[in-house]
Amino acid sequence: MKITRPGRPPAPSLNWAYFLDVDGTLINIADTPEAVLVDQTLLDLIENLHRASGGAMALVSGRMIADLQSRIKLPQLPLAGLHGLERRDSSGRLWIHAAPPATKSAIKEALAPVLARHPGLLLEDKGLTLALHYRLAPRLAGYVHRFMGRFANAPEQGLELQRGKYVVEIKPAGIDKGTAVAEYLAEAPFKDRRPVFIGDDLNDEHGFAEVNKLDGISIKVGKGVSCARFRLPDVAAVHHWLGEALKGTA
Repeated sequence: MKITRPGRPPAPSLNWAYFLDVDGTLINIADTPEAVLVDQTLLDLIENLHRASGGAMALVSGRMIADLQSRIKLPQLPLAGLHGLERRDSSGRLWIHAAPPATKSAIKEALAPVLARHPGLLLEDKGLTLALHYRLAPRLAGYVHRFMGRFANAPEQGLELQRGKYVVEIKPAGIDKGTAVAEYLAEAPFKDRRPVFIGDDLNDEHGFAEVNKLDGISIKVGKGVSCARFRLPDVAAVHHWLGEALKGTA
């Protein structure tokens, strides 16, 4: 990866295809996943951009689709959840990439004594993945990464480690935000449009890399090393930039 160059991306176009991360990109990160706030202004922005772009807009998140839907409440909006393991296309069809339930149960059993010893850790069962949050216990970062890495280092399990901001997630290998973007771009209304991916975290690098291959617009939110080609400083700047695409459409 390389450090992105400073400065804003080019002015947005309604002819592009938009793929947007959620936490840290459209909404500010909170101490726990349940504590985030989605206000009406953001809901209006998402709905208006989806409509004005002809439906070529999808949220691509680490959250479950059910979680996203409960907060966004736009049943027609394409959603990719769990870093692409589940994906709802523009026609409403749901696509799933799942890990064996027995494997997930074994990992939860191994984590039980760890959680008992360290109450600052939070295990989030997302159905298809398991995410261990350490935002409330940042001193345990190294321990969490090593412990969760044991499961990803067993090739026969077909699992991999997904690292984020104060979270480590175990998920099926080979599926990520980049593969979700590629799947959308093979379908209407995204097909043959210039792709845009906006994200803030390590797990968004797959999305950046995918749109870079297609001469798309990759935008890193905030600081840090990234392969994204452009940068915006924070969530408010993302809202403002996306809003520019809607000028004159009201």
